[in-house]
Amino acid sequence: MRTLKYILSIGLLTSTVSCNKFLDVQPLESISDTQTIFDKTSAETALRGVYSALSNGSYYGTTFQSIGYLTGDNIQWTGSQSQVQEFINKKVNADNSTIGSAWTAIYRTINRANNVIAKVPTVTDPLLTDALKNQLVGEAYFIRALSYFDLARTWGGVPLITKPTANPTENSGISRSSQAETYALVLKDLETAEPLLPATTDRYRATRKTVWALRSRLHLYLKEWAKAEEYASKLITDTNYRLVKPYNAFFANDARGTQESVFEIFYSANETNTHRGQWQPQTNGGTRQWAPNDAIVALLNDPKVGGGRSTLIAKDNQNRWYGNLYYRTPATDPTFVFRIAEIYLIRAEARANQEKITDGLADLNAIRDRAGIAAATATTKDALLLTIENERRVEFALEPHRWFDIVRTGRAAQVFNVTDANRLLLPIPVGETLIDKALVQNPGY
Repeated sequence: MRTLKYILSIGLLTSTVSCNKFLDVQPLESISDTQTIFDKTSAETALRGVYSALSNGSYYGTTFQSIGYLTGDNIQWTGSQSQVQEFINKKVNADNSTIGSAWTAIYRTINRANNVIAKVPTVTDPLLTDALKNQLVGEAYFIRALSYFDLARTWGGVPLITKPTANPTENSGISRSSQAETYALVLKDLETAEPLLPATTDRYRATRKTVWALRSRLHLYLKEWAKAEEYASKLITDTNYRLVKPYNAFFANDARGTQESVFEIFYSANETNTHRGQWQPQTNGGTRQWAPNDAIVALLNDPKVGGGRSTLIAKDNQNRWYGNLYYRTPATDPTFVFRIAEIYLIRAEARANQEKITDGLADLNAIRDRAGIAAATATTKDALLLTIENERRVEFALEPHRWFDIVRTGRAAQVFNVTDANRLLLPIPVGETLIDKALVQNPGY
């Protein structure tokens, strides 16, 4: 089948090391949905399948994140594939295989989440308590919310599919909702998930606190400044989260699950993170298909700008710079979905937009202090917002925020020289529009 809107099965996954490592899993087989969720064990296994889809190489493993890397202005493409260069040039075509793979992977994740949401509440098993049912369903709602959030910020409005797929043609003819309607579903799913989830700290599984992280980001995108500040504050005031020092303490020396992390994706030797191979040079067993460009190298190596963040990059034996956020052998590096550093900068931006200059500056300077650079002294809203924008560029130099940041703030023309507003959303993959005539292409493609 060409589109994952029509998936008929979800992958069963099984623990390979310890039952305590919920996400230390490997693919086993795919079976009919009608057989997958019938007791506590199968319900938990189905949820593992949702997380596995989220961590897949075509979603948060590499492909979807590459859209955020390559369309920004921090990363250069060192290969020769013209389809990848389209992102660098900000002129992506509808037949681009990267967007096709990402779209498919996200809808696969949504379908697996839909199965958990629909079927777990109906299971009768004394071992599957109501509290555990709520948790599993809440986690699925959160992952579905994250998936639709990613679809909305990348493609705009998309078909909203909230029930498990039962046959290949069931979802045919569903037209696209608007971007606003898609974001509204994200918010609804998060509001549903929050009371179902435990108020615990877990850096690998969704909890109420993970919901707060996505809500803070969502409200920032929607320019709902007070709400963005409110949800960011819930995490910043939680003593389980802090900016670890030095900067690289959250990823160097095989670090995992530090207090910096709000939500990261767990990988194991059985299910590796394909990021590493793209960043590391050939001498380290990678391909260095993308690498930091001259502009970000200069910023990171400037002690007044990069500070301790210079540890994000290194040189290979040919004197070439490469990204070193993903470096482990085997490739068990976590993918960082939410760090507390982002939450500080969300609150800084939200406060700046409410003219809370002193408070916003304090949040920004917490990030700069951790990086080992001097405090900023912006005194106006516009100056503070620009300083936050520049800080985000360096703080998340090798994380896929830059493109989305510049697009959501309406500064793509000034920063990226993208004057065609149609290019701010990517085209719907051509394979999808050919299959379903109700799926209307984005303007300009």
